[in-house]
Amino acid sequence: MSALLDSLAASFHGDAARRAELDALLQDGLPQRAESWKYTSLRQLDRRSFCVAQRVDVDPMLLAGIPEPRIVFVNGAFDAALSNLAGLPGGIDVQPLSQLLDGHDTHAIDFLARRYQRSDEPFARLNTALAREGACIRVAAETMVDTPLHLVNIGAAQEGDAAWHLRHFVELREGAALTLVEHTFASGEHAHLDNTLLQLHVAANATLSHVHLQDAPTRASLFARTDASLAENAQYKRIDLELGAALSRHELNVRLEGNGASLTANGVLLADGRRHVDTRLGIEHIALNTESNLIWRGLAGQRGHTVFHGGITIHSGADGTNADLSNKNLLLSADAEIDTQPTLVIHADEVKAAHGATVGQLDSTALFYLRSRGIPEVQARALLTGAFCREVVNGIADESTRTLCDAALTRALTRLGA
Repeated sequence: MSALLDSLAASFHGDAARRAELDALLQDGLPQRAESWKYTSLRQLDRRSFCVAQRVDVDPMLLAGIPEPRIVFVNGAFDAALSNLAGLPGGIDVQPLSQLLDGHDTHAIDFLARRYQRSDEPFARLNTALAREGACIRVAAETMVDTPLHLVNIGAAQEGDAAWHLRHFVELREGAALTLVEHTFASGEHAHLDNTLLQLHVAANATLSHVHLQDAPTRASLFARTDASLAENAQYKRIDLELGAALSRHELNVRLEGNGASLTANGVLLADGRRHVDTRLGIEHIALNTESNLIWRGLAGQRGHTVFHGGITIHSGADGTNADLSNKNLLLSADAEIDTQPTLVIHADEVKAAHGATVGQLDSTALFYLRSRGIPEVQARALLTGAFCREVVNGIADESTRTLCDAALTRALTRLGA
């Protein structure tokens, strides 16, 4: 018996197909000895129960630093009062999933029908069975959206520990361009469960720039999954800052299906206190002359634990692939832990591929140099740790978004004692 799954199943509301998905998951249970969950235990979470999330009003000033246009969800529910999409140009359609389902939108129904069947993807299966809300973002062919669109997910304190399941869908048609900024944070301390799945389709010659700032509170549990497919000459540029939650896991899966498709996916994983931060990449090069560049930085201090799996597969026929993965990590405490696992599987000829991972401490020579210039040790450590991370943040093109992310990273580093 699983207290977690039983409590989540109690909120089911759907058709027979979704019920069958849920029943299959209940029979399988959570993964116990799956290789993909080797470093992230679900035993404590499996003993917990969650109630249905409630609609909660939050102070609008909480969003003062997030510009419009934006679409906002609070405890998994669309908040029309906090959302404002008036600044968007023609050619882009942004609607909450619930409204599309109420209108029997066939496109929304089709994408929600995607199924996940592996026993080691329980939260995607839960999302399939239980999700009824999310953002549907569709950009028409040749539409250039110059202003960033902000997708905001707020967890708010309520009576009892709640759970919600958001399903987002983003589609860029041929030649379109969009900058999407995702925010995950809290209004008050809580211990809720957030299970979010994002599906991305980037058509030929389209460009998606995507920033995800995750700063959930210290007792929250967060499971996020991104599944992206890239067509011919599509570009997907992504930056993740994983700074919060007691337990968080993000699975980023990208299929480069069209010739000349390219992916840039960089991120920072930061674990302070007793936080457990897990990121798992699954990058598949399927077509000719595709490219992926992946730079990830991990930091663990106090009793924090970061986990990183960087998986790249170059399929047969994907000649001309250029794939590069770098994962560097800093251990800032004797009680902290970092596990990193870069993998590279090649089934094609004429490819360029490299991957590497390091785990170490701050450079003693650099630290000595700064101290010899009169900089106190605490400040010197902060300078070196900040520089280690900001290589990622500095890659954010939009200035306002970069400033916002830099401020969040500074707060997290201060919390870490770095």
